[in-house]
Amino acid sequence: MLPPRAYVFIGLNALRILSIIALLLVFSSSIVVMVHDIEAVNRYVAESSNGTEPIEYGDYDYIPNSTVPNQPAGAFWAVLNRLLIIGQVVVLILSELGWPSSFFIRFFPVLGRDFGVGALGVIQCLIGASVLSHFIDGFALVSAFFLFSIGCLNILGGLIFRESSRAKRSITSWRERSKNVFASPIGALGRPIATISSMFDSKEKSSNRCPTSPPSFTAKVGHGFGSIAGKAAASQGFVINRPVESFPRH
Repeated sequence: MLPPRAYVFIGLNALRILSIIALLLVFSSSIVVMVHDIEAVNRYVAESSNGTEPIEYGDYDYIPNSTVPNQPAGAFWAVLNRLLIIGQVVVLILSELGWPSSFFIRFFPVLGRDFGVGALGVIQCLIGASVLSHFIDGFALVSAFFLFSIGCLNILGGLIFRESSRAKRSITSWRERSKNVFASPIGALGRPIATISSMFDSKEKSSNRCPTSPPSFTAKVGHGFGSIAGKAAASQGFVINRPVESFPRH
């Protein structure tokens, strides 16, 4: 059975994959809608210049078969809206991939690794609501609704795990935690247990010193065999047992 953090890791990464898929769908659907809008505007302009435009077209709020409002500079704002959505989607995809991390830490901290996925979910919901506020075809409609749903899940994940949500789903942090399982042994006093090899290494280092070099005044002095020596050894993680011969026979 897997530990609880493994299920959290799998769940958050599954949500990340769905988030990237939803962003890619909105990216492609925005391009399709923008192309259809440009074609509809060109058709409308051609009919207006040829005089074949139906009279009722002037009363429409939107250019037929498009999301472009029938107003001055309506085509410009419609295309600009799609370009801004595409740009935001690209930034969010890079944020989900975690590259480049230094760019997000410096310029967009809320999308960096030090923050959770709550802000990401809010931006996804805003993009989905912006797309759904227009009359669009089935592909763009499904993509935007899917992105809005994933944004709600990211907001929920951000509220539950807060700023640690990105760290919990990171593959590098998972590997670091796995390495910590094989930590060094700890003695009863909470300090690493000294090994025989470390004792011999220290002796070899001391024997390699130049015999003519003057003794250092900062060198540690021995504590003998009394209680002071026992306390000093215990402070370094050593346990000194009294020999059997030293105990009283009665």
